[in-house]
Amino acid sequence: MFTYKLNDELELRLLDIQDAERIHELTDQSRLYLREWLPWVDYSKTVEDSKEFIKSTRLGFANNKSLATGIIYQNEIVGVAGFNVLDWSNKVAYIGYWLGEGYQGKGIMTTVAKGLTKYAFEYYKMNKVEITAAEFNHRSRAIPERLGFKEEGKLRQREWIYDHFVDHIVYGMLADEWKKS
Repeated sequence: MFTYKLNDELELRLLDIQDAERIHELTDQSRLYLREWLPWVDYSKTVEDSKEFIKSTRLGFANNKSLATGIIYQNEIVGVAGFNVLDWSNKVAYIGYWLGEGYQGKGIMTTVAKGLTKYAFEYYKMNKVEITAAEFNHRSRAIPERLGFKEEGKLRQREWIYDHFVDHIVYGMLADEWKKS
């Protein structure tokens, strides 16, 4: 099983079916908060939905196409992060993440994104890591900015969030830039 220790309080661990109840609970507790920026929240209503999500992430991991992990903070799952897509032909890893509302502002996601970026370059030998975030999702955008990612552009009307489109800002980090930082 995949586990990646980031520090004494924080690690990433491959999601397991036994995590479905916690993922559902965390989603439910943060539903209104998460719904503002994530299009899947209304479709994840039951523990069964969380189980299906976990099964799909395990399949992506088994096929070496993605890596979704539970963010374990002080021995409890507090969110999900990983590589939504591993593009081996172009050597690009695409990071995605979400965190339960009650765990914001503790530096958790910055540490997680930094760890995933390091993992992509050192273990997967990727050339580039990308993070995209909705243009007005300032908390999410602050993460790649803090880590020194370069803003590469705007994807217009990139994502449908329930009743409207949102533009996304693309951030990128190249392997040689990471080594220098």
